[in-house]
Amino acid sequence: MTPVDIPESFERIMGCEARELLAWLPVALPNAEVIVEHASQQAIAHWPGGSLRLAWEVMEPRRIALLQIPQLRVSFRYVGFDADRRRDIQRRFDLATQRGGG
Repeated sequence: MTPVDIPESFERIMGCEARELLAWLPVALPNAEVIVEHASQQAIAHWPGGSLRLAWEVMEPRRIALLQIPQLRVSFRYVGFDADRRRDIQRRFDLATQRGGG
């Protein structure tokens, strides 16, 4: 569930690999021009009026018994959007990247 107040910058741990995150971006960030910088592990999504910069760092997998879950530390940095627009973008991103139902 997306929080009501989305700050301009925050971090989140996501249970996925970088290739999965990148595959989700077209649906998670519709109508954005997305530029991916593989070498620096960043993606920048541009819309009229603002942008969202995602940067990720691969973490050790989470282990639960024999199960291994990949993890990324993802930082989000919104520029140029008011609180309502950040919430709308983040809500769509969260919907497109959630797994396993609810």
